[in-house]
Amino acid sequence: MAMTVHCDIVSAEQEIFSGLVEMVVAPGIEGPLGVIYGHSPLLTELEPGPIRVKKHGGEEEIYYVSGGYLEVQPYHVTVLADTALRAGDMDEAAALQAQEDAKKALANQSSEFDYSRAAIQLAEASAQLRTLQSIRKKLGSNK
Repeated sequence: MAMTVHCDIVSAEQEIFSGLVEMVVAPGIEGPLGVIYGHSPLLTELEPGPIRVKKHGGEEEIYYVSGGYLEVQPYHVTVLADTALRAGDMDEAAALQAQEDAKKALANQSSEFDYSRAAIQLAEASAQLRTLQSIRKKLGSNK
């Protein structure tokens, strides 16, 4: 029987997930970070990207976070996200459009241009698309 920890994934708007998990893989500021039972306490910033949760029993779920923090305690993992979405709630067409809009804004800079905002929008749209691609890969679909 696999050892588990309790995991909560919450955004400013709502709680997305709460339950026992065998493993959490999150996009840490210095690269992907895996957390299992017995991990040392930790607090780290998250980059936009997918959160993979291996639930008790082996089922895997994927969520998208736009950034935030990961807190690891001996028996509890908490993801505090700016925005968090269930993978099934994500709109690929909207993410592609947001990515194209951000690329155009970066290419056509004007005097009223907010570079940091456009760069953040591009990073978030790209992270959403990576999340959707990882779901497709997991499911074996090449659409």
